[in-house]
Amino acid sequence: MAIVLFIVAGFLVGGVIQLVKAGASKFSVILVGVLAALATAGGVAWLLPGDGA
Repeated sequence: MAIVLFIVAGFLVGGVIQLVKAGASKFSVILVGVLAALATAGGVAWLLPGDGA
């Protein structure tokens, strides 16, 4: 699952770059950036050791 989250984060980061190049609104850039950060954080959290409860 962590791999999927990192792939999604990569696509979202690419989307942020393209939105900035296209001159999109700040709201859309920030929104996609936050989603990318959440996907990355989820991927990292999935890799952390835990009891699974």
